[in-house]
Amino acid sequence: MQRPMNDAQLLTLLQRDADAGLRAAMQAYAPLLKGICRRVLPRSPQDVEECMADAFVALWRHAAALAAGQVPLRAWLAVTARNAAINRWQRLRREGAVPLDDAPAQALGELAAFDRPTADAEDAVGALVAAMEPPDREIFLRRYYLLQPCREIATALGLSENTVNVRLSRGRERLRRALTEQEATSHAENL
Repeated sequence: MQRPMNDAQLLTLLQRDADAGLRAAMQAYAPLLKGICRRVLPRSPQDVEECMADAFVALWRHAAALAAGQVPLRAWLAVTARNAAINRWQRLRREGAVPLDDAPAQALGELAAFDRPTADAEDAVGALVAAMEPPDREIFLRRYYLLQPCREIATALGLSENTVNVRLSRGRERLRRALTEQEATSHAENL
């Protein structure tokens, strides 16, 4: 049985042989991306597939930059797929093609605090989440990228629901502080 590729190997393969690299990326990350997109677009299997394809095309286009920046692929792909699904859902909603129901609206509302207008901010959030220690990283990925309910996360990780909620709260505060510090540093550098 062949060992899975690490991020650096996958990015190198993508740059050297796009077809083989995309096949390897899909094999490694398609289930994750499908889960993320299905949470946002539960009634649109075709849209889920298109959002997944958009994420993999973005991976191919940004492979060199991701390799140079040593960006964790799992987090980057999760954010990219989630944003593609949210954008698709919003477009479908504007066109009246999808009814507003509580689940996607609630998920979009919960994610609003993590959405940023620039790719730099998205990369920063993804990098900060990827740098979290377990189980916090897993909790954050499950809650804000896979959109799983806290009860489901608690069951999957063998934790109490209260522990999951406390870790999310503390993690959000750490992210908020880190982003504020990065913003202050960036602002100071621009003076």
